[in-house]
Amino acid sequence: MANITVLGSGFGALTTIRELRRQGVEDEITVISPRDELHYLPSSIWLPAGLRKGSALRIPLGNFFVRHRVRHVKASVTGLAGGGRTVLTDAGEFSNDQLVIATGGRFIRKLPGIEHALVPCEGIAVGEEIARRLEGMAGGTVAVGFAANPNEQSAVRGGPMFEFLFIIDTLLRRQGRRDRFKLVFFSPAARPGQRLGDKAVDGLLAEMARRGIETRLGHKMVRLEADKVVTEGGEFAADLILFMPGLTGPAWLSETDLPLSPGGMIEADEKCRVPGRPGVWVVGDSGSFKGPDWMPKQAHQADLQAKAAAANIAAVLKGRSPQTDFKPELICIVDTLDSGILVYRSKTRGFVTPRLKVFHWLKRAFERHYLKAYR
Repeated sequence: MANITVLGSGFGALTTIRELRRQGVEDEITVISPRDELHYLPSSIWLPAGLRKGSALRIPLGNFFVRHRVRHVKASVTGLAGGGRTVLTDAGEFSNDQLVIATGGRFIRKLPGIEHALVPCEGIAVGEEIARRLEGMAGGTVAVGFAANPNEQSAVRGGPMFEFLFIIDTLLRRQGRRDRFKLVFFSPAARPGQRLGDKAVDGLLAEMARRGIETRLGHKMVRLEADKVVTEGGEFAADLILFMPGLTGPAWLSETDLPLSPGGMIEADEKCRVPGRPGVWVVGDSGSFKGPDWMPKQAHQADLQAKAAAANIAAVLKGRSPQTDFKPELICIVDTLDSGILVYRSKTRGFVTPRLKVFHWLKRAFERHYLKAYR
């Protein structure tokens, strides 16, 4: 019986496990990750408004692992050996016959002064801190922005920052405090969120203008300070800075001989295979995949890659050649706390909807549906 080892316990990792069992794979599955919880970060956007509590977004995975006959090893990966057949961890070495790397990406923290910013997608605790800081402010300037990996422009996660921006605006209006605050959105890109498409960018910038949100766009970041944001186009004061830097691969990749992209992520083809490494697969943010330039770094895309990887592993274990390509697809509801904007892109079509209340409720309904598999 083969051993399939999955690195990580996030969206791509868990979907890989579910799909392997759905494909009828009965072989041993080992998961190596530092925690046995799923942290549902898409809903962390609602933490500042008190719509969610951090405890509700930490989903224990013990029952899920039992149902799917998974052995969980609580450890952190430190490297690979033997072409990927051995995983090196801080708890020892583990061999495998098939390896799925789904550890996620890592935010680039090279910008001078980045310690003065809160990086929302670094974890639930950051969302909770944003809520505490915002509640304690009597007024001032809240600066919200994001940047890409300069060596790989697709390695960016900007969607949540639009959501934090609009949700904070809506929350302050509900509280009757909006007139005491200045909101500023900043980005080195002249048209941030371009992967969403021109219509979406136009709509997002128009929404900012409608809400009285100032924009500082198209200037390279220089540094962050405790009370200001400094760019090549000038500086502005900020009492609270939310900033999402670009993504790169996990630090332990430096201890491997895996092929890496210019941005420091694992190269992969449309079947999620790592070139030149038989039996090594990658899904989610730690990979750099062939596909359209708008292909997103988001949970939905990680799930689609995981489904393809699982189908291809199942084929290999049955002595067949991998045949399944993952589907490049962007589905994003930009939530504003009381409504939302739906953006969709695939290889064949794309559209952007007006801001409607129904999309806020659809996003909440999707959360409940998605987490049923793990609760």
